[in-house]
Amino acid sequence: MTVSGKMGTIFRSSVVICTTSVFFLRLWMQYWEDRLLRAKALGLNTIQVYVPWNLHEPKPGKMVFESIGDLVSFLKLCDKLDFLVMLRAGPYICGEWDLGGFPAWLLSVKPRLQLRTSDPAYLKLVERWWDVLLPKVFPLLYSNGGPVIMVQIENEYGSYGNDKAYLRKLVSMARGHLGDDIIVYTTDGGTKATLEKGTVPVDDVYSAVDFTTGDDPWPIFELQKKFNAPGRSPPLSSEFYTGWLTHWGEKIAKTDAESTATSLEKILSRNGSAVLYMVHGGTNFGFYNGANTGSEESDYKPDLTSYDYDAPIKESGDIDNPKFQALQRVIKKYNVASHSIIPSNKQRKAYGPIKMQMTTSLIDLVSMTDPADVIISANPISMESAGQMFGFLLYESSYIAKKSGNILRIPKVHDRAQVFVSCLSQDVGVLRYIGTTERWNNQPVSLPTIECTTNTSLFILVENMGRVNYGPYIFDEKGILSSVYLDGQILHGWKMIPIPFHNLNQKPNLSFEMQHTKKRSEKFNLTNSQCP
Repeated sequence: MTVSGKMGTIFRSSVVICTTSVFFLRLWMQYWEDRLLRAKALGLNTIQVYVPWNLHEPKPGKMVFESIGDLVSFLKLCDKLDFLVMLRAGPYICGEWDLGGFPAWLLSVKPRLQLRTSDPAYLKLVERWWDVLLPKVFPLLYSNGGPVIMVQIENEYGSYGNDKAYLRKLVSMARGHLGDDIIVYTTDGGTKATLEKGTVPVDDVYSAVDFTTGDDPWPIFELQKKFNAPGRSPPLSSEFYTGWLTHWGEKIAKTDAESTATSLEKILSRNGSAVLYMVHGGTNFGFYNGANTGSEESDYKPDLTSYDYDAPIKESGDIDNPKFQALQRVIKKYNVASHSIIPSNKQRKAYGPIKMQMTTSLIDLVSMTDPADVIISANPISMESAGQMFGFLLYESSYIAKKSGNILRIPKVHDRAQVFVSCLSQDVGVLRYIGTTERWNNQPVSLPTIECTTNTSLFILVENMGRVNYGPYIFDEKGILSSVYLDGQILHGWKMIPIPFHNLNQKPNLSFEMQHTKKRSEKFNLTNSQCP
């Protein structure tokens, strides 16, 4: 392979590069080298790396590059193992990752940001982020002796928008930090419509394509040429799908090994290149899984914690499977580079029975919340406005119970709300579960009659199941996003109690009763002028 600036040359014609997507963020760093060696045994020579903005800037101005966020160490490891790197710098990455890699706090900025556009307030925050990220990448560029040969801006933008000024601004930012020798590229679906909207019409930005595995690749590669400078359009499938993702409630996705390998050979046999998406998926740790929707926002489909993807390298690291073998057989035909020794499957160990001991209930976690973090508002506010990006948010109010019962309705909740009632004045801390209403099956909840000496306390525990990462509904705030209606009337007077699940080993140090004595009414709303 040879690389030169301004798209002079990307691939030497006698070499086929077969690249792979490895999410360093979906794998603990202790396993990085192990999985990279397995990718090398498959015959791969380049690693495509996504950079998730939300992992690196979880709070405004707070930058994190440790543990699974240690991007520099991962890139240096790729270099040590003789891998080249294609870096997908975003700021939007998709990838079935929460909010497509955007930090959730962007949703709380007022006035509302227009993500993925040339909105100056949004671009100011992108520029601040890249002012930190790209200088870390610069010493690792290929022209500086490092592994990074290409940097992608945005992702499949033609499937979302048509703001050329935005794309040109991202190119300008990238060039400002990385210089003219780095290859900047875009990726879009292999149709005329998506390429027209998602590409940057300048000679020094390369346009790659992706398409469904099994499609005839070569008519798409011919179309790709029309969106690149003459003679500078090496055929590249930037997302060759080796499997597929799985949503909650679906059967685990499986794809045929031989047909996948046959589709790959159609690309490699004519000197094309492909990114195996995924070669190794890994795991959506914590609350970082994304979600999709159908044609309606209510058709909400959260992703699983597992991101095995039916990839040739399994979530566990196993490679003794038909898909690995079939793909390796094809790649060996066209990549003459030596292959490393194939590692064995990971050894298992039986740990025996594990005794679980309950230390606290979910509702008892409320007592671990600092009273100053509880918010008072006339109407419910979103998780993001409450300053909580992941986990659960408990909404508390009160009402006068009718002898015939009451009907509770929440027109818009993201994503799943469990309803409890209690007579706190009579039996502190005892909650009675009533029912559940969900984003995808929004049903009223019937509240039974409870004899309380004072008003009945109402608790609604809302779970964030993962923000939408693709499509028109990406502005996916969490929590209760509408008024709450009791018997057709708006219920006012709410307290929002965060349950972020940061530290489950921490011992409660406040009583449930004490928790309700100190409150505040401050919201977590950043304004454009407050963003540093």
